[in-house]
Order: sequence, then structure tokens, then C-alpha cells
Amino acid sequence: MFKKSNQQRLFQDLVSQIEKAILDGQLKAGDKLPPQRELVDMFQTSRATLREALRVLELKGLIAIKLGAQGGAIVKKINTEPVTESLALLMQHRQVSLQELAEFREDIEGRVAALAAERAHDDELNQLHTLLAKAQSYLANGVAAWEKFCLVDKQIHIAIATASHNAVYRFVLRVVHDNIEPFYEAYPLKDARIMEENFQDLQDIVHAIAKKKATAVKALMKSHVRRFNRYMLNQEAT
Repeated sequence: MFKKSNQQRLFQDLVSQIEKAILDGQLKAGDKLPPQRELVDMFQTSRATLREALRVLELKGLIAIKLGAQGGAIVKKINTEPVTESLALLMQHRQVSLQELAEFREDIEGRVAALAAERAHDDELNQLHTLLAKAQSYLANGVAAWEKFCLVDKQIHIAIATASHNAVYRFVLRVVHDNIEPFYEAYPLKDARIMEENFQDLQDIVHAIAKKKATAVKALMKSHVRRFNRYMLNQEAT
């Protein structure tokens, strides 16, 4: 699995080889790296250089260093928590402007909806229709059901991202929608007319996805995001 490290770039080579073994699946979550003395022999490097490389891998979240007789370097399950936390903090503390968020969502969510129209499975379409029906039931109760309606709205957007079958889009949009609340609180749109507009947009979008109209649904989603961002931006300007 490992080979003698390139002596001209010892440190980087150690990190790269171990990282590649983990990302390629040669080393899986829960696997223990060989003892340090064996790794030193494999790489033909110093113990100090090896330890520094292991510390970098630990900071990257790829391994955990456990002490004791049963300890060692254990491969961790790769997750997105550090990235999620960073983006969430930026949004929660308003380090991302409303205009920046508007530009991002308009471009990305239109593309994602188009992919969903091309790739959505039957069970995903069924889920979208179920969520749409739930949104309609809350719409009937007017602004008294505003929070519940907004929650289903978020679920629909995330379900569309899931139906795109692109893990990067799904991950990023889930983080965005899970942390967009501070903007809604700062620029409240709690209004029966706006609820009706929102539902009509969502209904048109879901129906276009079900009919696999990728070009049409892209335009619909961009228009939907643009309109509601404009409502918030107009509040920001007053």
C-alpha cells in the first residue's frame, strides 16, 4: 500500500500517500494504520516527520490518534461537518450578504431543478407531490400556519436538490436552507398573498419536474428565487 517516500518532499509525500489510501478506499473507516515503527520503515523516513504527517491527517479529519496500548492512528469516516459548520456560521452571523445569497441561489437552484427534471426517480417525485399537498393544507390556514408552510417549503427545495442526484449540490443547498432563517427573520415576508404566490411557484416547479421539462423548470425556479429575494432586498433598502 505504501512505498518509500520521495526524499525531496518527505513530509508532503507521506501525507499524500496515506490520504490517497483512505480516499481510494484501501483504508476504510475503523482501520488502524500500521504501528509507527513499521510506517517509518515503509516510508524510510524519520519518526518526527511521520508524526508531523499524522498530525496533519488528524487536522484534516481523516484519522484519529488514540493513546495507550490499544491506540494508534485510526481511520475516521469522512464527513462534511467542518465545512457545514463554517458555512453555517457565516450565514448565521450574516457574514454572507443578502445580495450574495440571492445571486448564488438564483444561479444554482435553477440548475439543480433542471437536473431534477432529468434525473428524478418515481419515489422522489412521489415525495415532492406529498410535500406539495402538505404545503397546500397549510396554505388553507393562512398566516397562522406560516412557520409550518415555510418548513415544507424548505423540505421541497432540499427534495429537489436530492432528486438532482448531485451530491455537491445536495450538500450545499441543504446547508443553505438549514441556515437561511436569520435572513427570513431580518426580512419577514409573513403575508397571505406571498404564501399563495410561493405555493403557486412550488406547484408549477414540481409539475414541470414531473413532466421532465428541464428548460422550463430552470426558468421557473430562477424566477421563484429571484422574486422572493427581491422582496427581501426591497425591505433591506427601506
